[in-house]
Amino acid sequence: MKIQVSYIYVIFVFFLVTLSSCSLMRSSASASSRLSSSPPMVLIPEGPFIRGSNKIDKFQQAKELGSKKPWYKDEAPQHEISLPRFYIDQFEVTNAEYKLFIDADHWRAPSYFIKHMIPSGQENFPVSNINWYEADRYCHWKGKRPPTEAEWEKAARGTDGREFPWGDNFETIKKAANDKQSGDIVPVGSFEEGKSPYGVMDMAGNVWEWTSDWYQAYPNATFQTPLFGEKQKVFRGGGGGRVGHYILPLFYRTSYRSSVPPEIAFADLGFRCAVSP
Repeated sequence: MKIQVSYIYVIFVFFLVTLSSCSLMRSSASASSRLSSSPPMVLIPEGPFIRGSNKIDKFQQAKELGSKKPWYKDEAPQHEISLPRFYIDQFEVTNAEYKLFIDADHWRAPSYFIKHMIPSGQENFPVSNINWYEADRYCHWKGKRPPTEAEWEKAARGTDGREFPWGDNFETIKKAANDKQSGDIVPVGSFEEGKSPYGVMDMAGNVWEWTSDWYQAYPNATFQTPLFGEKQKVFRGGGGGRVGHYILPLFYRTSYRSSVPPEIAFADLGFRCAVSP
């Protein structure tokens, strides 16, 4: 009897292991299929780049405009780091792409979707009003992940330490100021002159973008804030709502850091994904 029970137990365990393996294989194959059908990604080569900045708010503009956050201090000291190669989405994740995810995963739709449907004509707009957990879940569903803060910055500025994705002159972004949609969220890739040295689009404007990192001090930084630690996730890139002081060049710089708790979502906060080869 004991031998028979043991035999049945072994068969049962074998069945569970086989079922689990099959499930993992299906999940992996499904993720691989979704990755292969993804919109284009851009290769960011291995090597060093200049991170952060040593700028100083000489005229105390932050205080003058009522900003609680001192400007530039969390970007210092500027330093060089090296990253392994990685791929990053050429465009921000769109409403249409996110709709496939919420349908397949039975996930919550963004608040501006009407009865789970994308507003008419906004299929190619970047998805927004997405918190960090939702962005992370989508990226993993696609077989990817959110980019690290360092990866995002390198993809945006290249290796020459430029202040904006297109160079050091903010006037370039102002060329879109006469567009009737200026200041709003627009279809991804609309601002051709705003692409990064690697050809990554919308790294300044359209929507802000989540990264995977907690808001932390840079190595050898002297500036400290109670917000550092595993409290807030960093997002980058300057949103589309260029109103008030948010029209300032400060917010569209490749080194500018912003952060909120990961459960927070904003109308102009979206994301893109990355993957390691």
